[in-house]
Amino acid sequence: MIVTAIIAILAAVAVPSYATYVRRSHILEAVARLADARARMEEFFQDERTYVDAGGSCGAAPNAPAPSDAFVITCSATAATFTYTATGRAALGMSAFVYSIDEGGARATASVPSGWRRTADCWTIRADGSCV
Repeated sequence: MIVTAIIAILAAVAVPSYATYVRRSHILEAVARLADARARMEEFFQDERTYVDAGGSCGAAPNAPAPSDAFVITCSATAATFTYTATGRAALGMSAFVYSIDEGGARATASVPSGWRRTADCWTIRADGSCV
C-alpha cells in the first residue's frame, strides 16, 4: 500500500512536467519550421525577384504536414511580401497556439492558451511569456 502511494505521488509530480516538456518541444519544432520556410522563401526571392510563383502562390510553399506534426504551416504572399503562419493542431492539443514570421523576419505570437502570457513581437515558448 505504501509503495502504491509513493508511486502515485511521483506520478502526480512527473506527468505535468512531462506534458509541459512535450508541449514545448512541439512549439520549438514549429518555430524551427517557420525559420526554415523563411530561409527557403528568401532563396526563392534571390532567384526570382518575387515571392510568388508563376501560379500566384507562395514561391516556396510549406511542406505538407505529417500526421505526427503538431502544427500546420501555411503561407500567403504577394510579389513583395509574405507571411508564414504555424497553427497548432487540435488532435495533438496545440490548437490554441498560432505563430508567424514575415519577409522582414518579424516573429509574432498571435495566440496562446489561457493561462499563458503572450509576448506579441516574438515567439512565446513558455507559459510565463518567455520567448525566442
